[in-house]
Amino acid sequence: MTEDSEISLPRPSVVTIRSTKRHDLPELNEMIALLAAHHHDASAMTPDILERDLFGDMPWINVIVADTGSELMGYAILVPLYRAEEGSRGMDLHHLFVRDGHRGHGIGQHLVTRAREIARNAGCGYLSVSAATGNSAAHRFYEQMDFKPRPVTGMRYTQALA
Repeated sequence: MTEDSEISLPRPSVVTIRSTKRHDLPELNEMIALLAAHHHDASAMTPDILERDLFGDMPWINVIVADTGSELMGYAILVPLYRAEEGSRGMDLHHLFVRDGHRGHGIGQHLVTRAREIARNAGCGYLSVSAATGNSAAHRFYEQMDFKPRPVTGMRYTQALA
């Protein structure tokens, strides 16, 4: 979720929240790059990587999009989680993005609502999301959507495998 002061465009008359299709990949890739740029990151994502991770032999992510019929207004990426000590499945709302000018029209809320349904249908007991420190608009949004803040403790380590 991004925090910007922006001009609001008219709300589209119909927005459909649906699973991503192959023809969405270039536009989805563009929105991922916009979110990365907002966070001052560079995106290494490509439509080919999205094809692999959404439709390949071992699908890794689930992506839903907000579609007006003429363009995609936003997306959410879901990634499975697991708490072994609890034997509990969860889902990480890894990305939530709505295009500039279209925030504040309920599109993000509809994406979160659909993400909850997907997580429940996958047998998950929780949906998790994070927001950058200082992104108070995102914090307010998630709390309004009944997410509860949890402290982050410890360090996360990674090791390159290639």
